[in-house]
Amino acid sequence: MLKNWLITGTSTGLGRLMVQQLLARGDRVAATLRRPGALDDLQSQYGQQLQVLVLDVTDTEQVKSVVEQAFQRLGRIDVAVSNAGYGLFGAGEEISDAQIDRQIATNLTGSIHFIRALLPRMRQQGGGRIVQVSSEGGQIAYPNFSLYHATKWGIEGFVQSVSQEVAPFGIDFIIAEPGPTATNFGVALDLASPMDCYDGTPAGDLRRAIACGSFAIRGDAAKTTSAIIAAADSAHPALRLALGSNAYDSIASGLAERLRSLEENKAITLSVDIDR
Repeated sequence: MLKNWLITGTSTGLGRLMVQQLLARGDRVAATLRRPGALDDLQSQYGQQLQVLVLDVTDTEQVKSVVEQAFQRLGRIDVAVSNAGYGLFGAGEEISDAQIDRQIATNLTGSIHFIRALLPRMRQQGGGRIVQVSSEGGQIAYPNFSLYHATKWGIEGFVQSVSQEVAPFGIDFIIAEPGPTATNFGVALDLASPMDCYDGTPAGDLRRAIACGSFAIRGDAAKTTSAIIAAADSAHPALRLALGSNAYDSIASGLAERLRSLEENKAITLSVDIDR
């Protein structure tokens, strides 16, 4: 059955690919972007099947207005995809106050306000599905991505909580967690000013690996978007969807280490309960 979609961050990368795949199969899409004109070619090809709306997710009032416009234009939204975001790259000490504020406002606060704006309308229509595009970096962490990880770990916690609150209304969530994927993510990184003292640290090692191209990127962007769409089409998707062998390996390793540490400290953990 054909669906109506609302997707943020569609100028490039996974967002644009998702719009293309959905339009090609006949779905209707309301696509948001910050840069007008980036979807003109698709607008010309698909006409009214594609509704393009300008949105900066850091503008909370604009988020509310654009979500309302999308419902008005499409009548119903079956799946909303919170995809807008970018990466901030630099050691925690290197990044500036302004970079921190912008990263949080875009990846975390912007996603929270987008989801909150959707909920009343989805309750009124009797349900819906929300896909939050996160990352393997919502469960594990690399050096030099501390603020990016803070936003992804943060939005995953928000979604896991809210998903329990709205399940009785027929609203459910998917957290998509791609590993490193061949998109323009690296080109769009916001770079901190490097400090020489970090050259010989894991932060410097990762900086060099990315600069010389030795950092492994195995994810295929088109396959990734197809997998997200397939999950959104399924009757009962899992809350979290890891995407790519990088994501599987790193998340599995990270979870195993956390469980090992939990068990290793079990005696201390249990010792703080109230005596009965």
